[in-house]
Formats: sequence, structure tokens, C-alpha cells
Amino acid sequence: MRATALKIATGLGAVTLALSMAQPAFAGKLQDVLARGKLVVGTGSTNPPWHFRDESGELVGFDIDVAKMIAKGLFDDETKIEFVNQASDARIPNIVTDKVDIACQFITVTAARAQQVAFTVPYYREGVSLMMVAGGKYPDYAALKAAGGDVTVSVLQNVFAEGMVKAALPDAKVDQFESVDLMYQALNSGRADAAATDTSSLAYYMKQNEGRYVDSGFSWNPQTYACIVKQGDPDWLNFVNVALRESMTGTTFPTYKAAYERWFGVSPSDPQIGFPAEFR
Repeated sequence: MRATALKIATGLGAVTLALSMAQPAFAGKLQDVLARGKLVVGTGSTNPPWHFRDESGELVGFDIDVAKMIAKGLFDDETKIEFVNQASDARIPNIVTDKVDIACQFITVTAARAQQVAFTVPYYREGVSLMMVAGGKYPDYAALKAAGGDVTVSVLQNVFAEGMVKAALPDAKVDQFESVDLMYQALNSGRADAAATDTSSLAYYMKQNEGRYVDSGFSWNPQTYACIVKQGDPDWLNFVNVALRESMTGTTFPTYKAAYERWFGVSPSDPQIGFPAEFR
């Protein structure tokens, strides 16, 4: 009986070994991308300062620069990259179906989305700010709040717009518009005293129109931006995280810093030498 059992066990072991040798090892996305020789990135093309086309038709923006940092880490060449223009609602499907290797498209991190894709480390924290015309009736947030119901705030139309503005200015009138252009037009014409807009957009427009706009000095409603990759491939996620983290805190920080200054008009503080403050 023992001899028979041993033979059976030995036979099963040989079959298992043969099957394992016949099946190629899982290479993973990292090896696939390196073998292909380029990174395929999903992003948009209509939302400055994140991703848009400049006057020459080139795709530019902070998301574009972030993707280039990852390509640089892969190939020591930021040009080895292919951008796939996609709508916001295609960001997750294109990852899940492997149409793109990664999506960098001002994607807000949420627990619900984390059930479908893997988020990288954050590369920006967005918020809402109040943009005003320089020299206007109200110089800052304190003056806006003190004015109560005399203040009108323009905002992009959505189901959360009223509550979002009221969280900062409880008594203000809220004027909703169908497009960002109309929202800013209301501010420029004096129809609105302030425009509730993304903090990144405020920084960008202040940089592009120096002296025309001012920041009220108050921001709220934080949300985290990160890239997304397909779930189930820890080596790929780890590589992207290393590339992003070191761009924000380590050896390639000058590249991240230059992109931040270019699109937001301000300089992020240099990483602290010594204890890694991000782990405190």
C-alpha cells in the first residue's frame, strides 16, 4: 500500500512539475511595457492646466508632465510614450480592458473607484477656491463672508454646486452656469463677485493673466488626484509609485518642481533632508 501510494504521489509530482514548466511565467505589465518600448497613457485634451492642446497642437499640461516622468523612469526617455485621448467616463474601462497601461487624467481618489482599479500614490491635492477680479469690491474671503447676501458667486452647474458654495459662504447668492467660460464671463462682467473654481484652475489663470485675478485666500472641499492602473499587478503598481514618489520627494524632484511651477505659478517646497517627512 505504501509503495503504491508513493508511486502515485511521485507521479502527481512529476505531472505538476511538467505542467508548471509548460506554462510560461507571468511577466506582468512592467515587462510588457519595457518589451514594447513605449508607455501607453490614457488622458484628456480639453482641461487646462491638466491636459490640453497648446497653440501648436501639442498635448500639454500637468497630467502630461506626470506621465512623462513615468516614461522617463522606464526608458530614460520621456518621449517614449503614446497618449490615448479619452473621455472622463472611459478612464476606468480603458484600464480594465488593457487599452492603456495607465491613466493620468485628474482622477479623484474614492473608495468606490478603488474597488475597480488600483490607485497610485497621489501627485496633487485639489480643492475649491474663490477667484476674484483684482481691485474689485471685496478684497478677500473675510470681506466676502462679511457681506453675506450681497455677494454673488458664479459656479459650474451641477447638483452639488449650491451646497458647495454655501459651505464657504452660507449667505451668498449662487449663480450656476453651463460652462466654465460662462462662469468666468460672469466674474469678468461684474455679474458675480467671485467664481468658485478648482484651486488648480485659479493658480493657472492667475499665472496666465498676471495682475488680473486674485485669490480670496480661502480653499475648501479637498480631493486627491492620482493615476490609475489595473488591479492584480503589484510589480507594475510598485514601479509607478516609485517613479512618482521620487519625482515628488527624491532624485527627480527638479522635474516635478519645474512642471508645478510651469502650470501653477508657484514652487513646491523642496523635500526635507533627513527623516522622510512623508512617513511621519
